[in-house]
Amino acid sequence: MKELSELEYQRFWRRVQQIGLNAYESRSYLVLVGHPRFKALELAARAHVPRQKIYEVLDSLVEKGFAQVIQEKTKLFSAIEPEIAISHYLARRTRMLERELQEQSKLALGLVDDLHVAYSEGQGGRGTLEPLRIVSDPGQIAAHYRRMLGEVTREYVEFVGPPYAVDPLEDELVGQARARGVNCQILMAGSGGDQNLTNRLEGYRRQGAEVRMLPVLPMKLAIFDGRTGLVAMLDPVVTKPSWTAVVFEHPGMAEAMVNLFRQYWQQGIDPGSHAATVGTPLDGHVEVAAARMGMDGRG
Repeated sequence: MKELSELEYQRFWRRVQQIGLNAYESRSYLVLVGHPRFKALELAARAHVPRQKIYEVLDSLVEKGFAQVIQEKTKLFSAIEPEIAISHYLARRTRMLERELQEQSKLALGLVDDLHVAYSEGQGGRGTLEPLRIVSDPGQIAAHYRRMLGEVTREYVEFVGPPYAVDPLEDELVGQARARGVNCQILMAGSGGDQNLTNRLEGYRRQGAEVRMLPVLPMKLAIFDGRTGLVAMLDPVVTKPSWTAVVFEHPGMAEAMVNLFRQYWQQGIDPGSHAATVGTPLDGHVEVAAARMGMDGRG
């Protein structure tokens, strides 16, 4: 059997470590790959593994599926074929990680409930939100949105603009809100020729939400129960487009945002109408309002 060259050995040694084996295990496996079988102490010398460590290393390789024991007069070790060893090892690690994540998720739910109480008390009973909070991390923006959508009890209205990222969890939360009897009105930016937009609109309509569309909207906006919500806008300063959101729990601001939503909603086009299909332009006074607010339909 061909033995690995020093250059091949060094290259493979680092790559084997990247999939999860430690340095001793990687060296030992690569030596085994280049030979039919080895005694433990012979392998220790070839792989530069301390003699007192070699049995521990070999036991680990056998347990992980990279080596096997051949029982003769003395115990010998040989490599498992790489395509079998690596695929089996990664599949097993995936299952272990999935179980670990499931356990962590269960623990996290209880931890969130407990910390929520402590956080509310620490904030003087003001709840989970400050009256206004600026959030720029996309994951945190999504977390605030999902939490508020999951808690809404009466009314949920939203401006939806591109990019129309499909999020099964958010779609599910809209359906759950409708099942609780929440009145949902969604105004989407775009034209009837956009198949992605059409699919999203149909999805919302099947869940029982009212939907309309306009060619452009000034921002992303969501208001829940006339009390909480968020406003998300593209940051015009940075080179790479990114969203910045104002998350609020303020009845006055919520009322103002709902009034803004109603003005645009009245101009919205029923997606099932002929006008929506051909992409009828905005009325003149809406076009003027759009220009004043710097809307360009991008983002």
